[in-house]
Amino acid sequence: MAVPKTNLQGKMKQPNHRTPATKPPFTVNQLKKTIPPHCFNRSLLRSISHLVFDLTLAFLFFKTTTYFHYLPYPLCFIAWPIYWVFQGCISTGIWVIAHECGHHAFSDYQLVDDMFGFILHSALYVPYFSWKHSHRRHHSNTCSLEHDEAFIPKPKSEVQWYLKYLNNPPGRTLTLLATLTLGWPLYLAFNASGQPYDRFTSHFDPYSPIFSKSERLQVYASDAGILAVTYVLYHIALSKGLAWLVCVYGVPLLIVNGFLILITYLNHTHIAVPHYDSTEWDWLRGALSTVDRDYGVLNKVFHNITNTHVAHHLFSTIPHYHAMEATKALKPVLGDYYHYDGTPFYKALWREAKECIYVEPEEDTSVKGVYWYRNKF
Repeated sequence: MAVPKTNLQGKMKQPNHRTPATKPPFTVNQLKKTIPPHCFNRSLLRSISHLVFDLTLAFLFFKTTTYFHYLPYPLCFIAWPIYWVFQGCISTGIWVIAHECGHHAFSDYQLVDDMFGFILHSALYVPYFSWKHSHRRHHSNTCSLEHDEAFIPKPKSEVQWYLKYLNNPPGRTLTLLATLTLGWPLYLAFNASGQPYDRFTSHFDPYSPIFSKSERLQVYASDAGILAVTYVLYHIALSKGLAWLVCVYGVPLLIVNGFLILITYLNHTHIAVPHYDSTEWDWLRGALSTVDRDYGVLNKVFHNITNTHVAHHLFSTIPHYHAMEATKALKPVLGDYYHYDGTPFYKALWREAKECIYVEPEEDTSVKGVYWYRNKF
């Protein structure tokens, strides 16, 4: 079947040029046929090689801390922040590999994927199965105002009254700082910024409305993994001291959590991409309402989850080492429906926090189920 061609044929467009909100002239199957078949092949050996490389770097970064006390003042105080940044970045890459396990993109064996994902995510204080299930629902309902699971924008009528007073440089700085440091644990523990439910919701509660009855046992297993890691960390703190544990493990983990929120936020928040209510939403348009971003050298460190996110939402079982090739194949067909913004991520974060406050449909159109970001109160 011939694949319809879109207007731009994959050429670069202005970042604020709106992604079309109409039904695309292609289907998922047509898109799949444009991707080289080998891109869907998962290699356990290749996936493990990437993981071993990341773990080796993480270990080497850790080993450098044993020499920090030999450094003269004030170099020792400079060395720790450098370690935190490097360890936080490489650990975010490990986090992405664990995330691929949850998508069954690590190997051809579901049990192997779950084993690696469970160990890696637990070590990074993530309830693996719990988040795997809620994240699957996010992929199934991307950009649906009623059913998406995370980063769901609110219409103007539902925006908290105090946000208008925070849409200024000091307020924006405070909001971003709180979001990047506390956003991830608050989401896991209390469903902060998640899909609203009619009762208490937590990724640690097996009876949370997020999960079905068949998933409860795996939620218990996820909690057990977190408790096991907590037990190990407690004894490490007793042996090495709490300050040592915070410096070696705690601060890099904060950086991982911050990058996780940052990456997810920027891949799903942009003034040029739409959200939909139930009258307009469909899976393909929702998946296409995502944004590929540029993090420079960190694209590689983060296994390209940042700059191949559109392809990831279309075909989430493609392993990261084929994602760039898949994206390149998709772009000419997606055309206008592919959105890339090469703005440096730190500038984009500030801009999106300023411009993307709430969503509203266009006033001068009969289509009321398509929502766009606004910032004017």
